[in-house]
Amino acid sequence: MHASAFCGFYVAKADATLFNDRSEVILVRDGQRTIITMSNDFKGDVKDFAMVVPVPTVLRREDIRVVERRLFDALDAYSAPRLVEYYDENPCVRFDLYDSVMESEMSRAPTSTGMAQEKTARKMGVTIEARYTVGEYDILLLSAKESVGLKDWLIANGYRIPATAHEVLDPYIRSNMKFFVVKVDMTRFQQSGFNLLRPIQLRFESNKFMLPIRLGMANSNGSQDMIVHAFTRTGRVECVNYRTVKVPSDRNISLFVKQQFGAFYKDLFARAHRREGRNTVFLEYAWNVTPSFSGVKCDPCVGPPPMPREFAEAGADWGGAATFYTRMHVRYARDMFPQDLVFQVTPNTENFQARYILRHPAQGDLTCSEGQDYLENLAYRRQRELGELNALTGWDVAKHQGYVNEVRGRLSPERRNNAVPFGWNIKWPGDGFPPSWPMVAWIAALILVPCLIRPAKRSVAVA
Repeated sequence: MHASAFCGFYVAKADATLFNDRSEVILVRDGQRTIITMSNDFKGDVKDFAMVVPVPTVLRREDIRVVERRLFDALDAYSAPRLVEYYDENPCVRFDLYDSVMESEMSRAPTSTGMAQEKTARKMGVTIEARYTVGEYDILLLSAKESVGLKDWLIANGYRIPATAHEVLDPYIRSNMKFFVVKVDMTRFQQSGFNLLRPIQLRFESNKFMLPIRLGMANSNGSQDMIVHAFTRTGRVECVNYRTVKVPSDRNISLFVKQQFGAFYKDLFARAHRREGRNTVFLEYAWNVTPSFSGVKCDPCVGPPPMPREFAEAGADWGGAATFYTRMHVRYARDMFPQDLVFQVTPNTENFQARYILRHPAQGDLTCSEGQDYLENLAYRRQRELGELNALTGWDVAKHQGYVNEVRGRLSPERRNNAVPFGWNIKWPGDGFPPSWPMVAWIAALILVPCLIRPAKRSVAVA
């Protein structure tokens, strides 16, 4: 399909900033190699920041780097759920249709403080496998014999971790995984001139394609949102141990949502999350974004596609070869996600995006017969839009009667009497179909009529 086939205009996007307590991750999978780039919305004093990430092996210095935050900003802006608008033609006017085309510093020498750290660590069953400085971060690679000793060592060395962390650490220790432990060096951070902590990127070889999320839940009493940007050579990334479900998309919704799109998408996602059982991975975008591919990569695009240098910075640095981009959204909590996320690369190259559509009515004189037909259909369409809005978000649409009535007011008197009454085809919350008022009346009759027919009284003998 060519770009000129599309005539939508991007209006708004629901980017990651909508969600509190969120993190973002970039995953690149190429054969047995996994590259993870991690960013978070850490709030508080930077000196209190610490991160512990299980990894399958001891990483080399060249396997660890920091990247710029703009990489996440570019990917989020490009793949975010989007609101688009289209414009109806006036059927009473003939005119030519013109298509609109949218078109570091590193060191490993142990100091005297480091040697003391290692001695204390050995007493607690913890081994410091490697020690690096990368940009503003101090990094340790640890292995441990048991979780309590690892927890105690981390606390003794100034890492603020939850009291129950040993319960989460233990499965990783039993799996013989290592621990990538990060703190901020305040002197280097202040010298760097950055206001926010930069994302950290790790590279390693492993036959497992997974993302450890259990440690991130150790100090959480509620749910957290995570946006996962995944890149492969072949096709879509999907979760293996939890369902991957498309977020509701390509729905026509009411024009007034334009001013409330952020709230609309938050409520849509929350409703879909509850409906699917709260332990689901949601697909928000999937597309072939190969830099050398000149075809359509979105409909419409909310920004320029990622550049080759951005793919390379993310780790998808395989030249002009095919690149498939998957965006997933996970809202996870301890009770619903007892396992880490395990992924697989699939051959599925079907395009998908979370997209919501506004259709502006035709303007001008609509008194011709075709124009009156159009207005009748528009009244029905607006009623269906309200039904979609209610079904997607649970919003009360009864107060928006004027949205339909303003269309009925433009009909001739004889046509107006045949137009759809307000309330027809509105979807009821929780129902899978939109009941019409005749159907409601028929159901009511089935319930009420038997109650109006009183049976004759019968005497009952009591023994």
